Amino acid sequence: MMKEMLLREVEQEMAKTRITLERVPDAQFGWKPHAKSPTLGWLATHVADVPGWGKYTLMTETLDLTGVKPPEAAASREAILERFDRNLEGMREVLRAATEEALLQPWSLIINGKTLFTMPRIDVLRTHVLNHMIHHRAQLGVYLRLNDVPVPALFGPSADEGNFG
Repeated sequence: MMKEMLLREVEQEMAKTRITLERVPDAQFGWKPHAKSPTLGWLATHVADVPGWGKYTLMTETLDLTGVKPPEAAASREAILERFDRNLEGMREVLRAATEEALLQPWSLIINGKTLFTMPRIDVLRTHVLNHMIHHRAQLGVYLRLNDVPVPALFGPSADEGNFG
């Protein structure tokens, strides 16, 4: 039951995410709203990579980030969509095969020898995969708006799709 509920949520959120990634303009990959912000291309790539974390979470007991560098931004929207689809399919495959017991097993994030957190895998999937992706998808929506790209309607109408009256 728990797994089926999570699978439904994954499918709903990933569909919304793909729609958002489909709007990313190739010509604006280097754009960023502030000097401290990542580029649009890097942010979209990050969103495309997050589903891969779900697969990794289900296949391992820990992740040690010591010395890990963020991946390079993809070079095009097409490359981002391919990356997203590949990562999502990997997550789906492993999640479908997971047992309820496996979802309750502890998983830890480690950096420089320090455990940042340990929690059941299902909690990692909800907070550090799904919620993390939704957070960055929202940021991506702001980037799209600031570049005059129509923002998709994800939880009801957007100012670009549908009306509020």
